[in-house]
Amino acid sequence: MTASAIDPGDLSLPPRLLGAFRRSADCAVLAVVGGAVRDLLLHRVHRDPLRGLPDLDLVVELAPGGDPADPRPAAHRLAERLLQDTPAAAVGYCQFHRAFGTVELELDGTLLDLASARRETYPAPGENPVVTDGSLEEDLARRDFSINAMALVFASSGTGLRLLDPHGGWADLGHRQLRLLHPRSLEDDPTRIVRAARYAARLGFSLAPASLEQLHTTLARWPWGEQSRGAGTGGGRVPPALGTRLRMELELLLEREPWEAALGCLQAWGALVLVDPALQDDSGWPRRLHWARRCGLPPLAALLAGSDSAPAVAMRLQLPHGQQRLLAQLALLRQSWQALETAPSTALAWTSFLEHPGWSAEAVALALVSGALPRRPLLRWWCRWRHLPSPVSAAELIAAGLRPGPALGERLRELRGERLRDERL
Repeated sequence: MTASAIDPGDLSLPPRLLGAFRRSADCAVLAVVGGAVRDLLLHRVHRDPLRGLPDLDLVVELAPGGDPADPRPAAHRLAERLLQDTPAAAVGYCQFHRAFGTVELELDGTLLDLASARRETYPAPGENPVVTDGSLEEDLARRDFSINAMALVFASSGTGLRLLDPHGGWADLGHRQLRLLHPRSLEDDPTRIVRAARYAARLGFSLAPASLEQLHTTLARWPWGEQSRGAGTGGGRVPPALGTRLRMELELLLEREPWEAALGCLQAWGALVLVDPALQDDSGWPRRLHWARRCGLPPLAALLAGSDSAPAVAMRLQLPHGQQRLLAQLALLRQSWQALETAPSTALAWTSFLEHPGWSAEAVALALVSGALPRRPLLRWWCRWRHLPSPVSAAELIAAGLRPGPALGERLRELRGERLRDERL
């Protein structure tokens, strides 16, 4: 692809913003990176539909003539230049992140994420990378797949965008394949496996043969030993930092992608062991996730709910405390169910068991979703029985002479129980 093959107008940016970019190209190397580049080229190659431009990722590298004595990150310098060139009325939002050298900026309704060019190294497999200043080429080299390691560089003349493709992403787009950038990519960051499933499901891509081999090699060594994880990890399956990143990737998969196809890819690759070995052999997760959406339950909690070790996995992935508590309540509900000598046989008995103070209504719904208990009575309780009040209200009982207090509550429970006795199972 030649430099003249892409016009800046293809990015559908407001003209004033394009003008500001062109004027800034003489003081910094400014490049569009990430999904906007990939999707624009996919539209060119395969006529895939353009997905719009909700935001734009920009990498900034100081031009050779930049002031070396200026301590500000390149992205901050460019953002200030853009703000000077743009009327205040066109600026919707601006946030400088000093610690990371990044800027979030909304100009003319377009969200911009500006980052200084960086390089990164991994001190140990799965740990968070160490990030330092770098060049645009080094910034592209730290990315996951070749199709995401391309950039559209604004020319200082303002005549067009130059495609920078040092890793062959353009050719991989043509073959609809996901190719990792280097042989230790997945060892450095196994969450890229989940990202591969996301792209495979959304874009209809497959893993390149060498990348698939790297995936299988990485999974064969999973989990790493304590010497790789470092001290203080508590003997968990993954380092804490990796657990958090894995959870974030799974949340993106479940919230934004064709999740059934993406999880199917992970299972076909043998990669659900990254989350929990029990999940790899679990065929019930599609049903759980469909039910979870109907019941308004967190999808990631529902995904884990089929395993007896779900609370430990939730802690390892550092799920929000509410979801960890929900899975712990589900475990307690399972234990209480298994400890029963006789299963409940009436609507009243089931309601008394399910409304035990040790767990919430959501935990009962998760038991329904996961199949941990018989589904029919749980479904009846979730849809109907829990909503049935006493046929006589508290106000009516007080008007009849019953004083507020424990006796009033007990009478309301008795009347509700009488109503539940008439419910069929």
